[in-house]
Amino acid sequence: MSKNEGPHSEDRLFATGPIDEDFTFNDRVAEVFDDMLSRSIPYYQAVVDGMAHLLAAHLPPHSTLYDLGCSTGTTLLELARRLPELELRYIGIDNAPAMLAKARRKSAMFCKSEVLRFRQADITSCPLPDAAAIVCNYTLQFLRPLVRQAFARRLFEALPSGGLLFLSEKTISHASRLNRDFIEIYHAFKKKQGYSELEIAAKREALENILIPFSLEENIGLLRQAGFAEIEPFFTWFNFTALVALKR
Repeated sequence: MSKNEGPHSEDRLFATGPIDEDFTFNDRVAEVFDDMLSRSIPYYQAVVDGMAHLLAAHLPPHSTLYDLGCSTGTTLLELARRLPELELRYIGIDNAPAMLAKARRKSAMFCKSEVLRFRQADITSCPLPDAAAIVCNYTLQFLRPLVRQAFARRLFEALPSGGLLFLSEKTISHASRLNRDFIEIYHAFKKKQGYSELEIAAKREALENILIPFSLEENIGLLRQAGFAEIEPFFTWFNFTALVALKR
């Protein structure tokens, strides 16, 4: 999140260790989510920059872009800032009311309510009319693995020829030693952002059966089987990867 996006609450959810509930995107998480995002996702701004460049190269003006699992709307706000000349229609969809409430407040605060719309719905089944591009930023990893192929196929079918899908994910490596290295490097990144060992361990435990990452090869396989023929990573940092898929 940009520094000029106003003050937000510091993420201290796991400061005293594990919490006695499953990790959900509730009011407590929504309150600190923007801080959590900026301190937990490496090079988030670089990923959004890459998306903006590719959208500018492919989308005609007045197109519709969906962000599935939009959380507090940060990605859409950032894209709207970068692409004003395209006059895109941005629609964020999420199933967490607390996240959407914050997204709407932020949209109003930055005078973007005219171009940003937010809807509460199930991203695995809701209609996506007029979609020219779809963003899934760190969303697929929270879906049950068994539903991911059908979900990817639905996104392919929702897009027109020339439509874009962006998929950013935390990934795993099947090279076990390198995978451990990547995890340690990521934990060092989080420590540098001010998280303690206790917070890192507690959050990892809370997400253990909720965030289930695939490897880069598995995610590309999902997209290819869904029907996308042109798929490329446009950003990689150890165990984080952003992909773009173009529908032909």
